[in-house]
Amino acid sequence: MPGRRPNLAAPVEPFRQFVVKIHSRCNLSCDYCYVYHHVDQSWRDRPMVMSARTIAALAARIGDHARDHQIEKIFLVLHGGEPLLAGPSVITDVIEAVRCGIPADTTVDVTLQTNGTLVDDHLLDVLSRHQVGVGVSLDGGRAATDQHRRFADGRPSFALVEAGIARLRAADGVWTGLLCAVDLANDPIQVYEDLLTLEPPSLDLLLPLANWVHRPPGHDPAATPYAEWLIKVFDRWFDSPVRETGIRLFESIVMLALGGASDTEAVGLDSPAAITVETDGSLEVTDALKTTAPGLGALGMSVHLHSLDEAARHPAVRATRRVVENLGSGCQICPISSVCGGGQYSHRFGPDFGFAHPSVYCRDLYHLITHIRGRVGDAVQALGR
Repeated sequence: MPGRRPNLAAPVEPFRQFVVKIHSRCNLSCDYCYVYHHVDQSWRDRPMVMSARTIAALAARIGDHARDHQIEKIFLVLHGGEPLLAGPSVITDVIEAVRCGIPADTTVDVTLQTNGTLVDDHLLDVLSRHQVGVGVSLDGGRAATDQHRRFADGRPSFALVEAGIARLRAADGVWTGLLCAVDLANDPIQVYEDLLTLEPPSLDLLLPLANWVHRPPGHDPAATPYAEWLIKVFDRWFDSPVRETGIRLFESIVMLALGGASDTEAVGLDSPAAITVETDGSLEVTDALKTTAPGLGALGMSVHLHSLDEAARHPAVRATRRVVENLGSGCQICPISSVCGGGQYSHRFGPDFGFAHPSVYCRDLYHLITHIRGRVGDAVQALGR
């Protein structure tokens, strides 16, 4: 891919996060879905469910990788499609295989991202038993969610999601929070307050997966509509007399502004190296590249035939490393690059099929970050008076 060439002589950076597609289909047909309604349609050629053979190969590769690099903690993210479609037995098999395959001194943090419509008591029992943290994707309240997140036959999903969240909330320690993509058509304060009624432990507000070829809704390179949307939520959240919930994007920007670390790939230069494993065992750089061009994220490798060290040496993987040297020249000299980190990798994709570009949300990120830094700076000064 054209753009800045990664340093192929650099040491292998071991993967610490494994996004595992245990089921390649979904029971919803959200009209903005980056898997089913975007340029890469490779899901059509994948098996629906990860097989026992692929699970065994995956666990062996992760175990070898953790052992060779003496990794103390790995993050296993069960994903899809809709991962709950795989059923309790497959979920159990994946978790147990990985935990059995790693060294005794390596721990596994398991999370699962779901649309929330299939949560039942049997699945909750499995998730609780294996200490799986569950995140739910939602667009806001009933009106915002049912506008886009519907079944293929047009039925709305919010009522089922709300019931699923109630079950998760009742199962102590399972629910980790909500993931919400920003939609400029929705009022930001209404979305935030509707999500708060569900009592989430945390929120993750995401910029829509987009780039310079496939631009986000309402995009204007000379304006900052996404920053304005997010700033309204930030000010409402930051000015609250009590902490209502965590918001990962905002907390990461605050921590970075104070010299700390980020907890999201959306900003910063310190997120753990990650790899995506499809249901057939194929390895991909990041699922978000499905929004760029067909097959651009595929490495041509598989857990059946290749070690994870081989994948880590692949130029496409090295190019995604969150280091200043991998950013475009303009980003490298930007005064907020240590906080922004160039934004999400897939957001930098341009018409030249390269990533040596600023994020398609560059102006939005600059405006958002400078606003948050200003608010935090004022608060710190006030404490010193």
